[in-house]
Amino acid sequence: MLFPDVINCIQTDNIELKKLVYLYLINYAKSQPDLTLMAVNTFVKDASDPNPLVRALAVRTMGCVRVEKITEYLCEPLSRALRDEDPYVRKTAAVCVAKLFDLAPTLVRDRGFLDVLRDLLCDANPTVVANAVAALAEVAEASGQDVLQVTTGVLQKLLAALNECTEWGQVYILDALARYAPADAAQAQGVVERVTPRLQHANAAVVMSAAKVVLNCMSAIEDEAFLRGLRRKLAPPLVTLLNAAPEMQYVALRNINLIVQRHPQILEHEIKVFFCKYNDPIYVKMEKLEIIIRLASEKNIDQVLLEFKEYATEVDVEFIRRAVRAIGRCAIKLERAAERCINVLLELIQTKVNYVVQEAVIVIKDIFRRYPNRYESIIGTLCENLDTLDEPEAKASMVWIVGEYADRIDNADELLDAFLETFEEETAA
Repeated sequence: MLFPDVINCIQTDNIELKKLVYLYLINYAKSQPDLTLMAVNTFVKDASDPNPLVRALAVRTMGCVRVEKITEYLCEPLSRALRDEDPYVRKTAAVCVAKLFDLAPTLVRDRGFLDVLRDLLCDANPTVVANAVAALAEVAEASGQDVLQVTTGVLQKLLAALNECTEWGQVYILDALARYAPADAAQAQGVVERVTPRLQHANAAVVMSAAKVVLNCMSAIEDEAFLRGLRRKLAPPLVTLLNAAPEMQYVALRNINLIVQRHPQILEHEIKVFFCKYNDPIYVKMEKLEIIIRLASEKNIDQVLLEFKEYATEVDVEFIRRAVRAIGRCAIKLERAAERCINVLLELIQTKVNYVVQEAVIVIKDIFRRYPNRYESIIGTLCENLDTLDEPEAKASMVWIVGEYADRIDNADELLDAFLETFEEETAA
C-alpha cells in the first residue's frame, strides 16, 4: 500500500508536490482513517505557515478529509484561519466550516464557528463575504435552521460586496437577499436599485437570482409608477434566457412559470416568445404550454387558440393531449372566450383522430361543469363519436355528460346501455 509512502512526502517545501499529496489524502483518507492521523501534525504546522497559499491549502484539505477521528485536531487551526490576516485564507476557512458541519454539526456549534461565519458577513473583502454567505446557506439547508439572518447592517455589506465578487459569489449573495424582508418601501426600492444591474448579467443564474430579489421586494413597494418601471425592466432579461440551450431554457421556464403565477403583468405582452418551435425538446414544449395558458387573456386568446390548434397536429401524442387540454383550461379561465374554445374543440373532434377526440370529450365535460346549461347544443356531436372512446377517463366523462343531460338526449338510455355492456371489464378509474 502506497499510503504511508505518499504521506511521508507531505513534509516537502515544494507547494506543487504538497498539493498532489493533499489531493491523494482527500481521495484515500476514508479508506485509511488510522493512517490519516499521521498527517495531522503536518496539517497543524502548515496552517501556521508564513505562506498564505500553504495555510489555505492546509485548511481546505482539512475540510475535505472525511474522517471523524481528526475533527478535534482541526478546530484550532480552523479557528485561526477564520481570523487570518489574509482574505484568501479566510474565504477558504469559511467554506471549510460548512464541510466540517456536515461531518460534526455539534462540534461546529460548540466551538462557535457559526458565530464567526456571521461576523465574516461584515468582512472588508467581498470574496470572504460571498463565501461566508455560501457556507451559512449550506449549513441552513443541512440543519433546517435559519442560521443566515440578514440584518440591516449586514444588508448594506452584502449589497456592497455584490459588485466586486465572482459571479457565483453574486448568486449566493442574491439568494440571501431574496430571503430578506425589507423594513419599508424605501429600503425595498434601495435594494432593487442596487440589484437591477445584475439583470443584464451574462450568467443566467445571476439573472434568475436577481429577478428573485426584485420580485421579493416588489411586495413591499406601493409606488405604482415604480412598479411599472420594474416590470418593464424584468421582461427583456427573462425573455433573453429563452435563447439558451434547451436544458437552460427548461430551468428558466420553470422559474418563469413561478414568476407568471404571481406577476403575469411582467410578461403579458411577450406571449409570442413562448410559442413552441418545431425543434424544441418535448420537456421545453410542455413548460411553454403551461406559461401560455397562464398568459392567455381576452386580448390574445385568438392567437393562442390558433397556436394550440396547430399543436394538436404535432407528432408527439402526449404533447397533443396536453394541447387539447390547454384549450379547455383557457375556456374555463376566460368566460368570454369559452365559445371560441368550444368551436376549436369541435373542429378537432371532426378530425376523428382517436386520442384527440377522447381528450376533447374530457375537457368539454369540465367546460360543461364550469358553465352549466350553456353549450348543450354540441352534445349531439359528442354522441356521434361514442364508438371512438376506449380510454377510462374519456368514457367516464361521456357517462357524466349523458347522465347530466339525459332529459335533452332522446336515446340517453341506449347510450348508457352501450357502456353497461363492458361495465365489468372497466377499471375503477
